[in-house]
Amino acid sequence: MDMENYLNKNIKEIINQFPKIADILNEYDIACAPCNVGTCLLKDVVEVHNLSAEAEHELLKKIATIIFSGKSVEIPKIKRKVAHAAGQIKYSPPIKKLVDEHVFIKKLLAAIPVMLESIDVSHAEDKQIILDSIDFIRSYADKYHHAKEEALLFKKFEDIEIIKAMLEEHDIGRGHVKAVIEAVEKKDNQKIIERLTAYRELLKDHIKKEDDLLYPWLDKNLSVSEIGELFTKFSGIDKQYEAASQKYEGFANKIEEKIQNKEVLQND
Repeated sequence: MDMENYLNKNIKEIINQFPKIADILNEYDIACAPCNVGTCLLKDVVEVHNLSAEAEHELLKKIATIIFSGKSVEIPKIKRKVAHAAGQIKYSPPIKKLVDEHVFIKKLLAAIPVMLESIDVSHAEDKQIILDSIDFIRSYADKYHHAKEEALLFKKFEDIEIIKAMLEEHDIGRGHVKAVIEAVEKKDNQKIIERLTAYRELLKDHIKKEDDLLYPWLDKNLSVSEIGELFTKFSGIDKQYEAASQKYEGFANKIEEKIQNKEVLQND
């Protein structure tokens, strides 16, 4: 088997076979080892991280050294539609809209640890803040934001393993949310803490991968007409959900302010 074959194998399978490759990937800030899914192909992992041509060759050479025990191996170039592009990330208008929506989701994620410090859903106020947070997740993060990704943006790349992995993370997140709702009904505070914390960790990593890696890569592989099409369709969704999105963005701002005030009082 040559290096080209390994480029088309999923990264978790490669790491399981050659654990030292996880350390090599970490050298290039490619954190595949702790990923929840790991079905991305090696070639997609390398391409989406947008390394320089020199760094990409160096990375693949180190990986080949592990796989082929130091034997001389030809290092193939990753075939890409768009050349390497270094520098500050510049998002197209529809992708920028998704990034902006992440800001509000991250506000809720940041509030979760403080929210869970002394949670007791047998108390009406504690129960309501959990239910309101779940409503935000289901209505804003999932129905509004994820719907744009799943039904429109990701549809254009649905045969790519890295997109399948991101969709699977969406499903894992929904599983956590469902478990939280069941735990609220059973007044199981420990389960609420476990599942909402797991959701937070999943989404923090998920959003970072999208903002820093996946979105820029998708942007580079979208044509001008595709960007225009996404912008038009996103605008239609934004208009349809205008009142709801304002409501939930307001909720995210309020919970951020509430948590910040609580932290200030604790530090006084």
